[in-house]
Amino acid sequence: MNLPPQFQFSQSSLQDFVDCPRRFYYRYVLDLQYPAPQSAPLQDFELHMQQGEQFHRLAQQAIIKIDPAAIEETIDDDRVFGWWQNFRASGLVGLPDKQRCPEITLSVPLAGRRLVAKYDLIALGEDRAVIVDWKTALKPPRRDTLERRLQTIIYPYVLVKAGAHLNDGQPIPPENVSMMYWFTEFPDQPQMFSYSAAKFAEDGAYLERLAADLLARSDETAFPLTDEVYRCKFCTYRSLDQRGVKAGDFRDQADDEPEQAPGVLGVSLDQIAEIEF
Repeated sequence: MNLPPQFQFSQSSLQDFVDCPRRFYYRYVLDLQYPAPQSAPLQDFELHMQQGEQFHRLAQQAIIKIDPAAIEETIDDDRVFGWWQNFRASGLVGLPDKQRCPEITLSVPLAGRRLVAKYDLIALGEDRAVIVDWKTALKPPRRDTLERRLQTIIYPYVLVKAGAHLNDGQPIPPENVSMMYWFTEFPDQPQMFSYSAAKFAEDGAYLERLAADLLARSDETAFPLTDEVYRCKFCTYRSLDQRGVKAGDFRDQADDEPEQAPGVLGVSLDQIAEIEF
């Protein structure tokens, strides 16, 4: 298999591989840009994407202490303004404040390449570090769905491996790390996941196996289509593989269906965290 030399593992690429190996092959090996919408209605979907991007910018500006009044003057969307009000009321409540690092990228070696994690916020205190990820979900996701996501596995792991320079040069113990998903539509329903040395070791072994499995595959036949056909509703390659021509409606998506669509976890759990600001 010939991955581009610049390819780096991420929660997005590895989630694609886990959800549907063929999708990974199209997206990262062939670099195939297929002209089909991910979700419908397209106009509403694109608006939601834009709203999610705007909210992430607002949160970043607030964390670096830009005047809230000045930030509010830039908001011209009622939904985003509601998200902003929710964020101001509870988005940062209870987080350590010794150091807060918004929109930061960390990376570690993995199977001869790099594993990259792009964080919305890492909040550090004397004896704890909280990873925060903002989500613009239209429905509250199930906790077990979040727990299985590669993001929940990768982000704490990478912070423990590569976060010492954020902590006065001292490694961050796994038991001091937790990860919080905070939802703009459901500000009183954050989901928090604790971490541990045992989980760190387990996650590291899993990621090594996953990357080795991926890199050992040779051609398209080694990257089969998913058996979970419901995922295809929210995949741009569905018609290429004769898995339908009509995109699923992101507003109606059930919370146990794939998180590629923002109906469950906001502007794509696998994409919004990787938007560059």
